Amino acid sequence: MTLFLDGMIIKNMSFKAGETLTIVGVPKPDATNFAINIGPDETEITMHINPRFNSKGDENAVVCNSYQKGSWGEEHREGGFPFHQGEEFKVVIEFAPTEFQVTLSDGSKIHFPNRMGAEKYSCIGFDGEVRVTSFEIKQTCSHPGIWGN
Repeated sequence: MTLFLDGMIIKNMSFKAGETLTIVGVPKPDATNFAINIGPDETEITMHINPRFNSKGDENAVVCNSYQKGSWGEEHREGGFPFHQGEEFKVVIEFAPTEFQVTLSDGSKIHFPNRMGAEKYSCIGFDGEVRVTSFEIKQTCSHPGIWGN
């Protein structure tokens, strides 16, 4: 079963521990929800970020989860809700070996465990009512003094 349904899918790419993924996009003006999915392939998701404006019983909530071996894990809710229909957002995902550290547009954070435990994922998908305008993977600077940041 393919979980990355009718949105954009980026396959055969490399998002590794120690890297940061930055996504910029705009939810549609009448969006109820959208999702960012990271996984080893199209059938499993290690990090599902699902901002819900009004969907699945949630209102203005960011729900995170994973999908492994045919079933969803326990839902995780944390951070604020800086998303607005029709307005640009930025999501920054830092991939540490044991967790994903997500920073939302308002500076609020989500810490989500790397439930699959892999150090590299090769499939990223975007689903739902959103237009992604920018997507970038960069090495996370772990030694700010050396790089002058």
